[in-house]
Amino acid sequence: MINERSPTQAPQPAARPQATVHPGAGTAPISLAIDGGVAVATLCRPPVNAVDDAWIARLNAVLDEAEGDGQVRVLWIRSAQRVFCAGADLEFMRQRFATEAGRRAMIDFTRRLQQVYARIERSALVSVAEIGGAALGGGFELALACDLRVVADEARLGLPEARLGLLAAAGGTQRMTRICGEATARRLILGAEAVQGAEAVALGLAQWRAPAAELQATASAIAERIAGLPGPALRESKRCIAAALDPRQDGYEVELDGSGALLALEETQARVRRFLDRDAS
Repeated sequence: MINERSPTQAPQPAARPQATVHPGAGTAPISLAIDGGVAVATLCRPPVNAVDDAWIARLNAVLDEAEGDGQVRVLWIRSAQRVFCAGADLEFMRQRFATEAGRRAMIDFTRRLQQVYARIERSALVSVAEIGGAALGGGFELALACDLRVVADEARLGLPEARLGLLAAAGGTQRMTRICGEATARRLILGAEAVQGAEAVALGLAQWRAPAAELQATASAIAERIAGLPGPALRESKRCIAAALDPRQDGYEVELDGSGALLALEETQARVRRFLDRDAS
């Protein structure tokens, strides 16, 4: 969860039209704006979106608000800074790592970070991380907890904790291994290596790449397209994907259970009828 500094703050992108900006957005380390089916969570703690206790609390509150809005299908996480997120606050680490009590506090902090990232992963919302700049340590662990990642060509991604004798312990070792396989995880984690956009996609760390100037538009198009899909179908699809990764579950039975629930919905029946009628004409 190490934090790498960045020199300057990038300009704030223009606000999405007709979005509802939630209270506290101007002062909180993460702002939230909801526009129809998309909840946009913007990391906005200068200069590098460093993670501390208040940041974790705010991320939980953002999830509460987004999940509590019945229209929202997609959680789009992006940054107002030049970096995406640089990981744990250096001052937080400086105050704690030298004493036994402080080290226990750091482990407790990491556990809470694990929990909020797991909450993103388990959420019924489809999460999209727009990574326009460095996403290292705890910052990249946030992106790995998301369902989808779109990265700028110039961005640097990685889990370089081994360089400091540390672990990527907010779920990073587990998710990177699941997402891109053992061989790539060993290369990047054991080598404390960071990669850029095109290589990140080639290695399976992200699904899309774009030039920095086109990144926001690319991420927006992805978010809007997914937000136009039925929420129950997205929820059940995520449940089936999770079952495929869990040896304790029978994923085929989860598919049948989810299919039965979806077929009973009026929205599903209407969509299927329209499809069948169009096919028959």
